[in-house]
Amino acid sequence: MTLAAQSEVQIDNDEVRVTEWRLLPGAATGPHRHGMDYVIVPVADAEMTIVAPDGARSIAQLKTGKSYFRKAGVEHDVLNESTTEIVFLEVELKA
Repeated sequence: MTLAAQSEVQIDNDEVRVTEWRLLPGAATGPHRHGMDYVIVPVADAEMTIVAPDGARSIAQLKTGKSYFRKAGVEHDVLNESTTEIVFLEVELKA
């Protein structure tokens, strides 16, 4: 059984939504599609597994404070197959 990722919305206004995500070892976000452009800000170094809709898997190396940007429409599941917790902020751009 896969654990569910934990999320806490910190800011949600007309311009942005900021969500803190925490994935314990064995946790996953579940398959989802991003409806807005977004920025990921890693809070700690981590390694997460990304699973595409076709099942293709890749590893993303997160480095503390090294943000990355993605356009709306990205579809994937995010899994923590490591032995340490994954923590990052997701900043969704509404405007």
